[in-house]
Amino acid sequence: MGLTFKENCPDLRNSKVNDIILELKEYGVNVHVVDPIAEKLDAKKEYGVDLEELKDIKNMDAIIVAVGHKEYRDMNIKELHQYYNEVYSKPLLVDVKSIFDKEEAEKEFDYWRL
Repeated sequence: MGLTFKENCPDLRNSKVNDIILELKEYGVNVHVVDPIAEKLDAKKEYGVDLEELKDIKNMDAIIVAVGHKEYRDMNIKELHQYYNEVYSKPLLVDVKSIFDKEEAEKEFDYWRL
């Protein structure tokens, strides 16, 4: 979740998120990228990334929140369950920007943060 170089800014230049995407793809991970701030055409042109809508995301094995956009900060952490594959009782949530409350997140997810 997130592709821009910083939260609440549409600028994609110098984004380190693409490094994460490329590394995951090297391991054969099917990566879906969502960013409500970034322009779809810019994401495609700059990184070859096809941005998806959050409403279309489902059956994920893990979620990485890489950019702390307001839209993500305003989410109730329990809302994230709707995007995961239902087989996981405590799915993996990687919170790069530490936007979620640690104690609350650890109740719901296998939670990693920086």
